[in-house]
Formats: sequence, structure tokens, C-alpha cells
Amino acid sequence: MADTDIPKLRHPEKAHRADNAQPKKPDWIRVKAPGGDGYARTMDIIKSNQLVTVCQEAGCPNIGECWNQGHATMMIMGETCTRGCTFCNVSTGKPDALDVFEPGRVADAVSRLGLNHVVITSVDRDDLQDGGAEHFAQTIRAVRHKAPKTTIEILTPDFLKCEESAIDLVIDARPDVFNHNLETVPGLYPNVRPGARYFHSLRLLQRVKERDPSIFTKSGVMVGLGEDRQAVMQVMDDMRAADIDFLTIGQYLQPTPKHHAVDRFVTPDEFSGYQRAAYGKGFLMVSATPLTRSSYHAGDDFARMREARTKKLRFTGGL
Repeated sequence: MADTDIPKLRHPEKAHRADNAQPKKPDWIRVKAPGGDGYARTMDIIKSNQLVTVCQEAGCPNIGECWNQGHATMMIMGETCTRGCTFCNVSTGKPDALDVFEPGRVADAVSRLGLNHVVITSVDRDDLQDGGAEHFAQTIRAVRHKAPKTTIEILTPDFLKCEESAIDLVIDARPDVFNHNLETVPGLYPNVRPGARYFHSLRLLQRVKERDPSIFTKSGVMVGLGEDRQAVMQVMDDMRAADIDFLTIGQYLQPTPKHHAVDRFVTPDEFSGYQRAAYGKGFLMVSATPLTRSSYHAGDDFARMREARTKKLRFTGGL
């Protein structure tokens, strides 16, 4: 067993940051290096369609497992973000213009991979008037046309600098799951997610439910950034107040010494405790493990969440 290679600093705009020591990872978050026939096939489809994946850009530790199964998370609107979150390995700067052919290429890749469920995410595009909302909508429609049996999960930016109506463009395209990550507890936002606003992100997800209750909503946080258990519990309560269905909690892993330091490695038992607490608060689906990421096992989790909602509706007389 060996760690996956931690991406080296690829982005000179981060060079001015002070170095933070990278502690040795415990055994429970060590994974096999990527490889295998399925991994190679997924890589070929991604390259041939000139697509970007968050799996590569963010240095996800699960890339070997997921790509071997043909599961890749598409990252649209380029690989340069207008934000500078201290946990993220995606480059920060001035993005290129949108590629109008990208939605079609994403749809083609989804079809060729034979995905039952696809996760589509993006960088933040504060340079665009609608934050890229229409591009998200076009991508959803393209996948619906090319792969009509595939369920679609989107992981969006916060559209902070747009009119609220921009979000409606995405909602009206009717993804099956609308995911937007809160990432951390509100007290850490100034250092971890300085360009975002905690309650704006909550409101975005609440608006999805208000406009279309049939869409599942999802959000996630990282732990090991310096938060305490009480703060995580408060985030759970805030999410449930916004009627969020699905919660993910995973261990923060520091991409390079120039990124936010790992405060500690949360134990598997603590993750199990978070999961039990979250189900007790009424979430339909919870994934809380050291290696949990937003799109990790997303298709299986979506199927279980849909089943849980059906059971809940039957129990409450909604069916």
C-alpha cells in the first residue's frame, strides 16, 4: 500500500504563501496508486474529449478506484478559478473564455463511459455575469440528450456575485442532485474560503428546494482544518434548516506546503459518530469517512437516497 502522489505546486500564484508542514498520513487514509485497464480507458476518453476533471485538478486520493470503474467527475468552464481558497489545488487567475462546444464533449464522454450517474462540477467564474449558470444548464441538457438514462449531479460554485435569478437557470435545467459544498465551519471561512459567504451558500441550497422540491440537495464539509465538534454539529443543524438532503464529511488533505495546514487527522470512530449524529438530525443520506469526497460513490449513494425518500414519503403518507 502506498500513498497516491501528492501534486507538486503547479501554480506560481501560490508561491508567496508561507510553507506549512505536511504531517505523515495515518494508515486509515492510505490508498493504492492509480492504474489498471479501467483507469487507462477513462484517461483516454477524458483526453480524447479534451476535458478537465476535478479528480486530477484537486489531486483526489480516490482517483485510482473511481477511474478503474469508469467514474470521473467532469470539471467544466476551464481549469483556472477566480477564487483563492487556501485548501484547493486548482489554479487561481484569469480564466479563458467559455468553450461553447464543451457541453457536447461532456455529454459524449458520459455516453462513452456508460455512466449511470455523473457528477459535473466547475471552477468559480466570478468574471461571468451569470457565474456560468447558463453553461451549467447547457451541459445538463446536452447530457440529457446524449445519455437520457444517466442521472445528473451537479456540484456548483456559489454564484455569489450574480443576481439570484442566475441560479434559476441551473435549477430549471432540472439536475437530479444539486450539490454545493459549504466546505468548512463558518468561523474558518476568513482563512479557508475567504471569497465566499457561509449564509449565502446555505441560502443557495435553500432556494433550490423552494423552487423545485423534487431535486435532491447535497452539501459537504472537510474536517481536520481546525474546527471543533460543536461547530460541525451546528453546520448540520443549519443544513437541515435549509432542507438539505445529503451530507458528506471527509478528511482535509493538504495538497502542498503552500496550502492550509492539516490541524489533525480525524479518526474513523469520530467519523462514525458524525454519521450517526447526522442521521439523527434527519438527513436522508450521509457519507462520513476519512476518504469521503463529494463525488466518491455518488451514484450508489444517490440510489440509496432516492430509496430513503420513497420510504419516508410512504411512512408520512406522501405516496
